[in-house]
Amino acid sequence: MRIVLQRSKEASVTVNGEITGRIDSGFVLLVGVTHEDTEKDAAWLAEKIVHLRVFEDEEEKMNFSLLDKGGQILSISQFTLYGDCRKGRRPNFMEAAGHEHAEKIYEQFNRFLREKGVHVETGVFGAMMDVQLVNDGPVTLILESK
Repeated sequence: MRIVLQRSKEASVTVNGEITGRIDSGFVLLVGVTHEDTEKDAAWLAEKIVHLRVFEDEEEKMNFSLLDKGGQILSISQFTLYGDCRKGRRPNFMEAAGHEHAEKIYEQFNRFLREKGVHVETGVFGAMMDVQLVNDGPVTLILESK
C-alpha cells in the first residue's frame, strides 16, 4: 500500500455534487493499493498512521499523534498513486490492484482505523471525486507498507 498523508485543518470530498465526507482537524489520506497488498499491510499502516507524531506541542515540536489530538481522517481511494511515469508520456497503472482486491483492502484499512477509535470519513470507491482541504503546515508525508 502507498499512502499520501496530508495534515489538514479541514477537508471534504464531493461526488456528483454531494458531500460524502467532511472532517475538521486531522489527516487527509490518499490510499493506493497494489496487487500483493494484504490485510497485514492495511493493519500495519493504520497502526502507524494513528500513532505518527506530526502535531506540534507547545514548543512547536512534532510530539503529538492523531490519537493524542483527537483528530479525524478523510480517507480517499486513489489508484493513481501506483501510476508509473518512467516511460513514455502516459502513466502505466499495471501496479495498481484491480477493483475488487483494492476495494477489499481499502475497506479493511478504514475499518482498522475506526477500530483504533478514529472518526473516518470517505469518498466513494472508484468514483470521480473532488477533494478540498486546508493543508496544515503544510505537512505532507508518503507512507508505504513494503
